[in-house]
Amino acid sequence: MHRMIPAAVAASLSLLVAVPVAAQSAGDYTIGLGFGSVMPKSGNGTVAGVEADVSNEIQPTITFEYFIRDNLGIELLAATPFKHDVDLPGVGSATVKHLPPTLSLQYHFPTSTAFKPFLGAGITYVTFFSEETALGDLELDDSWGLSVHAGFDYALNDRNAIRADVRWMDIDSDVTLNGTKIGEAEIDPVVVGVSYIWKF
Repeated sequence: MHRMIPAAVAASLSLLVAVPVAAQSAGDYTIGLGFGSVMPKSGNGTVAGVEADVSNEIQPTITFEYFIRDNLGIELLAATPFKHDVDLPGVGSATVKHLPPTLSLQYHFPTSTAFKPFLGAGITYVTFFSEETALGDLELDDSWGLSVHAGFDYALNDRNAIRADVRWMDIDSDVTLNGTKIGEAEIDPVVVGVSYIWKF
């Protein structure tokens, strides 16, 4: 009898520690609300003869993912507009806003724990607007580029999870001032995010 007690205690503890985890099944979908930090790479291309420097920015994000097969989903990332300061040393400065909706195909690795990593790849469309500078009429062309995505969900129960993720986006844009091309912005940011996930 005494030998059975430690085994029973261990089993009880494992039940307390374990979090109910359901597989991502075909037909499921998730919605995530959180924040994303867009951090452009160092050295953002040559604009007006100098190396541009684009600032970081944080904004709320939303994701929608639909599972076309077990553990394989199509995700759409959207956000409120990101606003960046652009420094052109010795020339001037500017501000610009953009939206980077991203469509990804991603695989969620099945595990028997609450920790579920995933990998994805897709395409990002970036539209720029509200460009402002004292130098004149500034415009940045819209951009299409590849993106990659990695992260993990930590299940709180079978319907909710906390997500941490990181993306890389290929974002390049021709820059014109008063109708004349003055260079190319090479933003290529890393985007770090955290969000709360609802599964339906």
